[in-house]
Amino acid sequence: MVADMHAVPQRLTETVSSQRSHWTTLSPPRSGQPPLLHSDKQYEIRLSAMALQFVDLGLGSEQLDYQSTWDLQRAIHAEVSAGTRPDTVLLLEHASVYTAGKRTEPQERPLDGTPVVDVDRGGKITWHGPGQLVGYPIVRLPESALVVDYVRRLEEAMITLLTEYGLRTGRIRGRSGVWLAADDHRPERKVAAIGVRVAAGTTMHGFALNVDPDLAAFDRIIPCGLSGVGVTSMAAELGGPIAITDVAQALIPQLRRYLAFEEYVQSPDIGSAPETAPPRVAVGAA
Repeated sequence: MVADMHAVPQRLTETVSSQRSHWTTLSPPRSGQPPLLHSDKQYEIRLSAMALQFVDLGLGSEQLDYQSTWDLQRAIHAEVSAGTRPDTVLLLEHASVYTAGKRTEPQERPLDGTPVVDVDRGGKITWHGPGQLVGYPIVRLPESALVVDYVRRLEEAMITLLTEYGLRTGRIRGRSGVWLAADDHRPERKVAAIGVRVAAGTTMHGFALNVDPDLAAFDRIIPCGLSGVGVTSMAAELGGPIAITDVAQALIPQLRRYLAFEEYVQSPDIGSAPETAPPRVAVGAA
């Protein structure tokens, strides 16, 4: 079911309103005083201590239009960066769509004229659609956190999750995302892609984890601009269907853990890209 593009913002607005009524009461004004603004230090400390909020946009039942969801990201990004909303993660499935980051080359696009949405994230072209868990963390980065550290934390959250499902995954040095190592019959295979944008110290866009999508959609493009490697899914590797809602619920605690920006031990790389150039991180900064 493809969600109506006008109904999605209305539903999210209602969700945002109900959540806001909860957390703004944590810092009520004293009698006779005006409400505290987000610039108030005490308010900022309390807001920063709020738990990361997750918004489920119909996982398992609705497939969202990309443009309307992008608009929602921008609206929430404005609130989070202004300090009027806690850090928020949107979890969803898109209707089938190709999106192209800033570094996409013409030859990497579909050759049959299939429409592509050009977006302001880093990285190259990819596909989103049913069976793929998309997460858009909209979080304010600590001053001490580099964008590459943020990307590594997203990767680590998914690597940890996939370990729980019995899949040995990791990073390929020189590439972003989460991968399975090459074996005797298959090349290195990407199971999760990451492309982010950072503006006003706040992130948007995010990750796409292939749970149980139709992988044939990737055949029409050069995914992430990489040749000689494969794309896979959890279902393809484990040999059976997997509920995207179950995966999302298992991923939430990992995102809470790694997006707390506390120290952690990074899992070892499982391979290295053949090029010797410095690692590329799919980032668009402003």
